[in-house]
Amino acid sequence: MQLIGRLELLVGKEESPFRAQLLREDLARLRKLQELARTAPDEPAFKKSGMRIGWTQGDARTHELAEPLGRLLAAVYRFVREGAPEAPIAEAWEAVHRARMEKLVGCLSTPVPKPAD
Repeated sequence: MQLIGRLELLVGKEESPFRAQLLREDLARLRKLQELARTAPDEPAFKKSGMRIGWTQGDARTHELAEPLGRLLAAVYRFVREGAPEAPIAEAWEAVHRARMEKLVGCLSTPVPKPAD
């Protein structure tokens, strides 16, 4: 998968240990998706498993990524099982990544309540 190759190049160049770790985790998820697509009995089973591979911490907020993640899963499944083009994978990946980063930034930028006087 070209996306895996692209992320491998990025992780090798990444100076931020935090971003490098996120890239390594994403690489592991994408490799897991490829394996699940090869071994799942059918697409619904693949999608069910693919939604629960740690897209968010403990998958607690993965449901918030359902739309772009569903597109990614469908694209990966079609690529692996049917030889479909990879372009939809890259497009869906960008949407998943953007949505996850928005959620992460939202969590980090939530104001901390001030203590009562």
